[in-house]
Amino acid sequence: MTTYVLIPGAGGSAWYWHHVERELIRRGHDVVAVELPGADARAGLPEYVDTVVETVVREVGEHRESVVVGQSLGAFTAPLVCARLPVSLLVLVNGMIPRPGETAGEWWANTGQEAARRAFDLSEGRDPDAPFDLATYFLHDLAREDVDASAEHAAEESDAVFATPFTLDAWPSVPTRVVAARDDRFFPAAFQRRVAEDRLGITPDEMPGGHLAALSHPGELADLLEAYARA
Repeated sequence: MTTYVLIPGAGGSAWYWHHVERELIRRGHDVVAVELPGADARAGLPEYVDTVVETVVREVGEHRESVVVGQSLGAFTAPLVCARLPVSLLVLVNGMIPRPGETAGEWWANTGQEAARRAFDLSEGRDPDAPFDLATYFLHDLAREDVDASAEHAAEESDAVFATPFTLDAWPSVPTRVVAARDDRFFPAAFQRRVAEDRLGITPDEMPGGHLAALSHPGELADLLEAYARA
């Protein structure tokens, strides 16, 4: 049995993980899906890390070693958790991989995300100058019931976390794996590969799905997480 700590991206909704959570529990694992205070204008990275730690301690205790998984913006929080809890493995899924001292607000320009998104749009025949559309970049490969439910669970992300520097001087000494969804239109897979190799020296493993791959392909993501934990 493995304990998985699942950290969501922008908005902070633990609901994002509900399919993967069900898959992992069905396979005999413990799962802690964390609800973050995304809409709280007072909550930056320290408060996010505190929330993760407090949730884990409350649900499984402070001494249980876990696999920590961060999605998208959750990649800024997940490495910081490694300094507070026993972690056997860190996994980033379509993650915003930070550098020391960088804020999540600076990350976009520092990595060239916008240029990568525009180039990918052009390669697939989309107008990169069209108004930003959630369905195009986040919901395009989700089942109808998840598209409908996502509206109930969507939350605004305050600016506070985007202004908080990533405080680690170096990446935690925890085995790290990176997952890139090959149909991600927001963080194209080639872009994720470049960033992961440049910042961590890690080539991502690719899986099907878009930016919200835990909703569209939970079985495949659970398979990867189990394979990583076994290894």
